[in-house]
Amino acid sequence: MNSGLVLSHDMMLVLGLVVFTTLMLVLEWVRADVVALLVVVVIGITRLIPVEQLFDGFAGNAVISLIAVMIMGAGLDRTGVLNKAASFILRLAGGMETRLGLLINAMAGTLSSVIQSQALAALFLPIASRVSARTGVPLSRLLLPMAFCILCGTNMTLISNSPLILLNDLIASANRNLPPGAQTIEPFSLFAITPIGIPLLLTGLAYFALFTRKLLPGDDDDDQSVTPGRTETYFAETYGIDGEVSELTVTTESPLVGMSIAEAEALRGAPLILAIKNGDETRLAPPADTMIWVGTVLGTLGKREQVNEFANLNLLRAQSRLSVFRDMFNPNRAGIAEAVVPPNSRFVKQAVGDLRLRKRFGISVLAVYRGDAVFREDVRKTALRAGDTLVLHGFWRDLTLAAEERDFVVVTDYPKEDHRPSKIWHAVTFFALAMSLGLFTDMKLSVAMMTGAVGMLLAGVLNIDEAYAAVNWKTIFVMACLIPLGAAMDSTGAAAWLAQELIAHTGHMPQWILQTCVAILALLFSQVISHVGTAVMMVPMAINLALASGGNPSVYALIVAMSVSNTFLIPGASPTILVVAGPGGYRQKDFLRVGLPLTVLMLVVMLVAVNLLFR
Repeated sequence: MNSGLVLSHDMMLVLGLVVFTTLMLVLEWVRADVVALLVVVVIGITRLIPVEQLFDGFAGNAVISLIAVMIMGAGLDRTGVLNKAASFILRLAGGMETRLGLLINAMAGTLSSVIQSQALAALFLPIASRVSARTGVPLSRLLLPMAFCILCGTNMTLISNSPLILLNDLIASANRNLPPGAQTIEPFSLFAITPIGIPLLLTGLAYFALFTRKLLPGDDDDDQSVTPGRTETYFAETYGIDGEVSELTVTTESPLVGMSIAEAEALRGAPLILAIKNGDETRLAPPADTMIWVGTVLGTLGKREQVNEFANLNLLRAQSRLSVFRDMFNPNRAGIAEAVVPPNSRFVKQAVGDLRLRKRFGISVLAVYRGDAVFREDVRKTALRAGDTLVLHGFWRDLTLAAEERDFVVVTDYPKEDHRPSKIWHAVTFFALAMSLGLFTDMKLSVAMMTGAVGMLLAGVLNIDEAYAAVNWKTIFVMACLIPLGAAMDSTGAAAWLAQELIAHTGHMPQWILQTCVAILALLFSQVISHVGTAVMMVPMAINLALASGGNPSVYALIVAMSVSNTFLIPGASPTILVVAGPGGYRQKDFLRVGLPLTVLMLVVMLVAVNLLFR
């Protein structure tokens, strides 16, 4: 590293962009992908890096690899691989809770080495719910350990963790800006970090095997012999949704004549309107603008007294025994389910009414659960947030179709068939082929992963529209657009200047203390901004710090990439944890109580393992 670097105009501009990006990602005033696009445009306008390199991130090895991994993960899901995994877990567990938790954590943690963590958490949610329902083990004792072990397992390969996928691209960028005489930093192979990742996963598994009951005591008296999402008691206690289904026929004198469904639901004491029959047309989840006429039959849910009072006030003829809607409310065809809004959902910041779920899918939103609050009154005006739990009612087939858009993750076990079970071996074969090409050949990771993805497409595991839908384009754009920021940190000398200033204050310290400081700094940054953003900003600085202090730049870069995934303290810091926060009913103190000791353990094991492997 050059000595005596002076802060230049370009350095100040890059550091200003870093501060701006950090603030925007923390405050969330603007979407993360829009912020990233703005950053890349500013870098292009100011010529902080050559314009011909500006959009290299979109064709970079990391981005293409991540797209392929997302597509292959969707293929494994669509063929029912994970449903078979649930049955396998139940057979091996033999009804013992300790063995059950260990098996779920081990399977999820191992799969997270090859499947993106957020997608895997979403895929395992229904599995954990099904296992909980069949065994009576509280769901709260399954979900958080599962999510944490998924994050522990992402450090075993370079293909499921975004910062690790990005690591080689950041190293390549750093190599272009190394000072004269410095040795080129070697990129990491696909399984180069496996000797570090395995101890990390084993530490996580041991931690929860020993302490789950103490950290997440749950309620041992709870009877969960049936699926939580399907029991009347569960929904009554959790959301206040109780009662029974009744049919109300609108008479000639009823004031409801000429009203819309939305206006009727807004009346005082109105029950939930789940179905409607107008003339010969019968449907569940009537859209809010559906009109009510003389002879209309409404299928409602509410307490008997409430429904009768509403019927008397509005001159409706009540019938408790179902005739019109008997088939529609068959539990094998329709029912109530819970679904979680993931961080990348298009529903985030949208009001429930604006989503038009009734009109688009035939699904009613009965309630929204957020933290300790349940929103039932005027639920249509509730703006959704990441991690919210939706209580939905509709046909199971409609719920399945709506879930394919991946704007919510259904956590209730409901009757459904595997989409393409006949293609399961095609999916497994092409996934194994991609892994083998990445491990046993010198083929670039992006080419190896895309070979598996294209193979699944050609074999009919997925069609091309499903492949497009499987890709989280927000993540892709954030990663591709922030790569130039890391390159600008290097090329302008801003990373070297930061390292120089840090060395001026810590140069007398031994390497292990410097590495610990870098790891903790990366961990803290990743709690408030994305782990990709933290990696992009900190890897160049860590490499320069290593060069200045006589350390191994590969070690420092790897420490940053692994530390930013050590996000166990705040649910909002990790999309993986945010996915399970709502269904598990966890509070912030739960994350601190469980996550703080695990964070310390992970840091210690990671630093020891990295130095043993690269000494």
